[in-house]
Amino acid sequence: MKVSNDSHIETLAIHAGQSPDPTTGAIMTPIYQTSTYVQQGPGVHKGFEYARTRNPTRDALEANLAALEGANYGLCFSSGCGAMTTLMLLYGAGDHFVVCDDVYGGTYRLFTKILSRLGMEFSFVDMSDPANVEKAITPKTKLIWMESPTNPLLTLIDIKKMVALAKSKSSGDRRIHTLVDSTFMSPILQQPIRMGADFVLQSTTKYIGGHSDVIGGFVGCSDKSLYEALQFNQKSIGATPGPMDCFLTLRGTKTLPVRMARHSENGQKIAEWLEKHPKIERVSYPGLKSHPQHSLAKEQMKGFGGMVTFVVKGGLPASRALLEKVKIFACAESLGGVESLIEHPAIMTHASVPKEIREKVGIVDGLIRISVGIEHIDDLIQDLEQALK
Repeated sequence: MKVSNDSHIETLAIHAGQSPDPTTGAIMTPIYQTSTYVQQGPGVHKGFEYARTRNPTRDALEANLAALEGANYGLCFSSGCGAMTTLMLLYGAGDHFVVCDDVYGGTYRLFTKILSRLGMEFSFVDMSDPANVEKAITPKTKLIWMESPTNPLLTLIDIKKMVALAKSKSSGDRRIHTLVDSTFMSPILQQPIRMGADFVLQSTTKYIGGHSDVIGGFVGCSDKSLYEALQFNQKSIGATPGPMDCFLTLRGTKTLPVRMARHSENGQKIAEWLEKHPKIERVSYPGLKSHPQHSLAKEQMKGFGGMVTFVVKGGLPASRALLEKVKIFACAESLGGVESLIEHPAIMTHASVPKEIREKVGIVDGLIRISVGIEHIDDLIQDLEQALK
């Protein structure tokens, strides 16, 4: 069953990259649980030789996600961190990277604790102002790494302006690439490739999988040479997902549009409710008019998502008490599942970031991050209300 990439995204989510099984007619892509493939003769095969390189279940997922992102190519990985590592090894010692300053803690750890040992250099800057990025670019800069919205502060980065800046600083053989980690939005609410970015990165563990039962990552791009280089790295490094992981993730994409609509609806209502609560110091959510980049959010996103951060009055004791008192919200790391989660960035997801850096960018001890699920909104608000009391 083939659909045009011009089809609406709701249709692509269900059908792109998938055809009925040619043997049985099964409408769901089978789980090709195999490590190798029989060849008719040496080097004579049907496109599959070893499962680390290709797997039909993975092929279907990669085609599906590439279509959703508006990318020509896509590769799936064993995790979001596996995707990041494989991509960063397109570069080498002496290369310089400009990164948003409140980047995900796992990304910060990878860059500062591992890749820096290989001679890579990183500058972490506030990307809400493109001038900061322009100042940070050096003759060795190879990539501008963005999260939009950022994790956990939900700061937005003007993707089109960053793409234009990177192009203006590129010349001849020297090219500065742009990457957007769009995990908080999923391809349903934001498509960086369509805005000119070279790479889009997703932790498919989150909204794309959507059921908190599978780990995975994805990188999409439209440049064939970049795709082939990334594909070679993946084959050599081996950060590939298993067929069951791909099957579960592919199941998740089918309901992604309807889930993102509900996440966004619930997120908006909770953000508005929190903003009026006397025990809350401030709320960050792109859908609020109080968000300093609300107009940019409306311009480059198709919805505002289910991620909300807020600061509880009373600092660490008050925020810790909140996490201990909730009943429906689960105190856990990760995000994007159908169930609502709550976490403390300074202690949990961003503990690897030094305290002085956390506080400088705004990750204070009273900061709470919630991933708003698709439960009934009244139950979620009632849970937060009783916990805040």
